[in-house]
Amino acid sequence: MPTPTPILALRRIDKRYGATHALKGVDLAFNAGEVHAIVGENGAGKSTLIKLLTGVIPRTSGEILWRNQPVALSTPHEAIDLGINAVHQEVILCRQLSVAANIFLGDEKARFGILQTRAMERAAQAILDDLGFHLRADVMLGALTIGQQQLVATARAATRGTRFLIFDEPTAYLTRQEAAQLFTLIRRLHGQGVTIVYISHRLEEVFELADRVTILRDGALVSTSPIAALDEASVIRGMVNRSIADVYYKAAVPPGPTLLAVRNFSGPGFSDVSLAVRAGEIAGLYGLIGAGRSEFVQTLFGRFRSSGGEVIYKGAPVRIRNEADAIARGIALVPESRRDQGLCLNLGLDFNLNLPILQRLTHGLTISGAEHRQAADGQIDHLRIKAAARGALASSLSGGNQQKIVVGKWLNHGASLFIFDEPTVGVDVGTKVEIYKVFAELLKNGAAIILISSYLPEVYELADHLHVFRAGRLVASHAHKAASAERILTEALGA
Repeated sequence: MPTPTPILALRRIDKRYGATHALKGVDLAFNAGEVHAIVGENGAGKSTLIKLLTGVIPRTSGEILWRNQPVALSTPHEAIDLGINAVHQEVILCRQLSVAANIFLGDEKARFGILQTRAMERAAQAILDDLGFHLRADVMLGALTIGQQQLVATARAATRGTRFLIFDEPTAYLTRQEAAQLFTLIRRLHGQGVTIVYISHRLEEVFELADRVTILRDGALVSTSPIAALDEASVIRGMVNRSIADVYYKAAVPPGPTLLAVRNFSGPGFSDVSLAVRAGEIAGLYGLIGAGRSEFVQTLFGRFRSSGGEVIYKGAPVRIRNEADAIARGIALVPESRRDQGLCLNLGLDFNLNLPILQRLTHGLTISGAEHRQAADGQIDHLRIKAAARGALASSLSGGNQQKIVVGKWLNHGASLFIFDEPTVGVDVGTKVEIYKVFAELLKNGAAIILISSYLPEVYELADHLHVFRAGRLVASHAHKAASAERILTEALGA
């Protein structure tokens, strides 16, 4: 059997940021036309590798070969000219422009110096239709969901003469249907000989798509192996030196009194929901995107107005009119999109952590600097948030550390009922374990948790009671592992 031909090869690649050694002598080859997955915890070097391959940052030492010829890859334009493109986890496009304008950004169609808007819209619509993306080319990008914006970014990258395409956590914000469209495109590009680099914390996707898998840990190459030689347990051991049995950490906590009960609760996107959660318990909500889970908890949190039903909180009927009312009662919501809904990206780590308690830290007209630092440092240490300084901008942190900030600010607040909507999207295995241990600590301290997750193994392993939503209704409820995962999925699908 002939030896595969590398389209791109790294030889002894090193990257240092001052005292930080982000990549340590990495030797890695990407074969032409393969799907090559790269996995590792946050901080393993994946983001640095992407930036090197796309010409965003220079390497400290080592050599890069493109089709067996040394290349500098010193600018993004050089990478694009070679056919190297990337679709990033956070969409880097212009929200105020149309979908068509974003697809042709930098390659606009013009005649006599005048933009040919309609021509670009027709061409962009043909591209979207051909790729199987059910989107309109004439709408503003900012009017789309984050997942739909991700598909636009993918369409842009896939139609720019790309021969080497990097996907960084591409399904983090996609619905099941959108992810299926993306996988179809990846297989199509793979069949056309495009080399795909696929970076994801979702190992089931890696095993579905990849030909080979590279594991990075602490900036060093652990291994590169054919997918057929691996299983999920071996990949996790390589990533974190931890057994798969340790991933879904769940402490045994005796349940306390009922903290929350809803009866025939209805609102926008859901109706007639009845469930309860006791102190020390996790109530899991599972269903497909659009099943009504997020709408239910956002109405419970006061973001939307309810249209019927009753809420009993701490033994008494309550009417939660707005978010401030929910927060004052000790209800916290960690939202699905940390960047859009959970963080002030242009503020420091310390201010984000202390936002819910700034009033408590304010004396007269000024915030107590000592108390502000003490409160922030407590959560930075407790959650092991990695940042250059407590004042580092939230936008500068990794996805996993950003998620820890969103959790940490509510720990500072001291809520009783914590609602976590997709809390581990886009974070690595090690950070997931740390978040699950925070769950256990909250439960031991008498709090209750409502956990929404589209990843069935997560909610199946962690929930004390698992509630299945479909088409805006609660269709089934099960005690911990009282039903099989296959049955729960069948109930969610309505099959």
